[in-house]
Amino acid sequence: MVKKFFEKEFLFILVLVLILIFFTGCSSRNREEKQESKTVNIVYVEWDSEIASSHVVKAVIEEKLGYECELLSVPLTALWESIAAGDQDATVAAWLPSLQKNQQKKYKKDVKNLGPHLKGTRTGLVVPNYVNINSIKELVEHAQKFDNKIIGIDPDAGIMEKTKTAIEAYELSNDFDLVSGSGSTMTTILKNAIENEEWIVITGWTPHWKFVRWDLKYLNDPKNIYADQEHISTIVRKDLKKDMPDVYHFLDNFQWQTDDMEEVMLLIQNQDNTPEEAAKIWLKRNEDLVENWIN
Repeated sequence: MVKKFFEKEFLFILVLVLILIFFTGCSSRNREEKQESKTVNIVYVEWDSEIASSHVVKAVIEEKLGYECELLSVPLTALWESIAAGDQDATVAAWLPSLQKNQQKKYKKDVKNLGPHLKGTRTGLVVPNYVNINSIKELVEHAQKFDNKIIGIDPDAGIMEKTKTAIEAYELSNDFDLVSGSGSTMTTILKNAIENEEWIVITGWTPHWKFVRWDLKYLNDPKNIYADQEHISTIVRKDLKKDMPDVYHFLDNFQWQTDDMEEVMLLIQNQDNTPEEAAKIWLKRNEDLVENWIN
């Protein structure tokens, strides 16, 4: 009788152990499968400001939320389109209301705008402080000193469209050419000009590390071609909240200041850190702010 009791007890424990092993194995496999599927895709344009913000977002997603995160650099024309198509999950590179208004108009029904993550941005034409003019309308009088060039960035950027409008509005088309390139090319040309105290005018925007490194000024814009205040918004694909609610929650909470972004940019420029290293350094210095984003 006692023997049968212990046999039954043993069988019961054995079955229980096997059940636990089975469900633990399933749970482990489910976690592994879930983790494999937990890749967040962030798309950005390779401007210094967006390199900084996108790498900070990547670091938070990986270190605080436990997802894999992949960054993809694209031309501006593909930024909104890739999110609207669902190929990418989000971007923190939407300069609004004016610089990407055409993209917003075209894709606003197919994406979710979470609003500004950084307010108080500015764009315009910028010169070194030693250039003794203060307004865009004065450029025409000194065109030769500027080598008849306005140094721009990638041709699809909203600031380039604004500058074409400014060239027409201020009647500069006979005296200036707008030179397209990239953000890094623009800053290299600016650096070389400043070292030689040459006159140079560039398409500029804030926040940007160049204003911390060099003594620069915006030219006054009496015709108000460049908007006084822009902001940078977060745009996500429509189903992100359903598919990754914690990622959506973080991106919806993600807000910081100009000084924050410039600190990341300077960590990259001044201390020879990679963008990944700079973002992680910044996260460690700003734990309280990061916790507010994710909690």
